[in-house]
Amino acid sequence: MFRNNNYDMDCITFAPSGRILQVEYATKAVEQGEAVLGLRSGKEVVLCSIKRAQSQLAETQQKIFKIDNHLAIGIAGLTADARVLAEYMRNECLNHTYVYDTPMNIGRLVTQIADKSQQKTQNSSKRPYGVGLLVAGIDEKGPHIYETMPDGNFYEFHAMAIGGRSTSAKTYMEKHFDKFKDCDTDALIQHAVEALNKTTISTETTLTTKNVSVSVVSKDGYKMLAEEDLQKYIDKIEKTEAEPDAAMEDAAAAAPMDTSG
Repeated sequence: MFRNNNYDMDCITFAPSGRILQVEYATKAVEQGEAVLGLRSGKEVVLCSIKRAQSQLAETQQKIFKIDNHLAIGIAGLTADARVLAEYMRNECLNHTYVYDTPMNIGRLVTQIADKSQQKTQNSSKRPYGVGLLVAGIDEKGPHIYETMPDGNFYEFHAMAIGGRSTSAKTYMEKHFDKFKDCDTDALIQHAVEALNKTTISTETTLTTKNVSVSVVSKDGYKMLAEEDLQKYIDKIEKTEAEPDAAMEDAAAAAPMDTSG
């Protein structure tokens, strides 16, 4: 993208092409973030993300935030903006519980976040939030996954991935999402880790317990998987990837040598 006669100096001026460039810049920030994905069964929701550090001397950045005992978010984009929205969501959940003595409805909270995001596109002194959220939670209607966007739109999904190279994860989930509804916790987590692994192929990154975060939201509450629990799912992927290579080596060794000529 490029500046076109300063049409990108605020978020209320349309370019001649009908685009609001600052909103597109915010959306681009989401697309350039690390991948995060969510998928749901009939009983629970799993969030899975890649986490990276700015350098070898730095701690990894948190990509999954607990909001309430029944609700969590995965983020792609500007972490600073995500912290602002996470704090707002936590306060709304606390206020709702204090007033009504019940957990916050997931859809209602997502609508409030969408309205808050859209308001940032209506004032020339503001800028859109440069972050996309995957909101995962469970309420009286069951498990939910919502995606919120910088322009104020939101959608509900059976499974969704956002961030850089998320198309590969979405392709995997589109092939398998009809199985998710009947999956138990272990199977759902395994699908999540395998989908996340698809986003690393082009970068030749290897999934480890240090660069992967997995959390589960169920009727029992929110849970972040410990590294020792996550290791078994990564081991299954490594084993699956090793089997085709071993089969090709065995086939090459068994093939008769051509001695003609």
